[in-house]
Amino acid sequence: MSQVLASASPIEPPLGADPVALTLWLCQVPSPIGEEHALCEALLARSEGWGVVAPTVRVAESFAVALSRGTGGPRVTLAGHLDVVRTAHDGPPRIEGDKLYGAGSADMKSGLALMIAAAEDRALRERCDLTLIFYSREEGPFAENELGPLLAQHPELAATDLAVCLEPSYSKLQLGCVGSLHAKVTVRGRTAHSARPWEGENAIHRAWPLLRDLDARKPIEATIDGMLYRAVMSATLATGGRGRNIVPDAFELNVNHRFLPGVTVEQAEADLRALVDGRAEIEVFDRSPSALPFRTHPLVGKLVEAGVPTVEPKQAWTDVARFATLGVPAVNWGPGDQAQAHQRNEFTSVSGLHQGLAILQRFLRSV
Repeated sequence: MSQVLASASPIEPPLGADPVALTLWLCQVPSPIGEEHALCEALLARSEGWGVVAPTVRVAESFAVALSRGTGGPRVTLAGHLDVVRTAHDGPPRIEGDKLYGAGSADMKSGLALMIAAAEDRALRERCDLTLIFYSREEGPFAENELGPLLAQHPELAATDLAVCLEPSYSKLQLGCVGSLHAKVTVRGRTAHSARPWEGENAIHRAWPLLRDLDARKPIEATIDGMLYRAVMSATLATGGRGRNIVPDAFELNVNHRFLPGVTVEQAEADLRALVDGRAEIEVFDRSPSALPFRTHPLVGKLVEAGVPTVEPKQAWTDVARFATLGVPAVNWGPGDQAQAHQRNEFTSVSGLHQGLAILQRFLRSV
């Protein structure tokens, strides 16, 4: 089996390098969430060779560059996040056969590599007004995601006909996204010695009817633009208890509600409160909107014609929703394998990178 190892010190590929070399380099520059500065600076420096046609805009460790304006074609934005989830790896970034190993190789440094490759092929900007957005902190809470302030402080970035978020999809076109909210749900009781539980109220036991109802809640399905989405509600964390011999007076659940495209955050919160039905306290602390598919948009059709393997719904949350709330059609499409995202020894496919670049080239040449 062939093996190509990264060097101890990252060696930046020359302008016009292929996406495999670019991905390997990107994986050598660590960028776990909250530590994106080095990668941001490296890409800003590299962008000086891209022929940017307007002043670069920056917010914290995120920035956007305009590569063409006044082409008379549509306005297209490619967006990718710099941060990766901290994962364990049994070696440095490397290539073994068709697998390129490295933190974030799938999610989403392979997508960033395609963005860079597009920036460095000037023929790809002749038919559209092309903008690239590189942003940080996508993997954390919605409110800390730097795409939000970047779009808020530079509203001209929302003046685009289509935004493509290069999230890992193995080059499948994934449309729309479900919304997400997280809530702390607290069931109250009263402490007592566990030898005399009748003197108190066990908060964990009192939570049973609510847990039973959560478990019994079936997915709510809806077909939108031919795409099947599911709304689900799950308890994902649970904490409670003061000691081994104390009846607990509080039991906390983290409940994650994934809601359908077109459903508002307010409607989703009302659904959660209806399920709890006064049996617990609710504190909603992370709200992420949903996004519709935009399947009939002409530029989405062009991307389909560029050779994507299939079209499917996005049964997860991505930043297409942030664009959609601003009235911008947005889709999920990228070369990484989403099954590898956040995994130990995460890898992306070398052949998938070449396939993804070919699709992106055909799309940008056809708009």
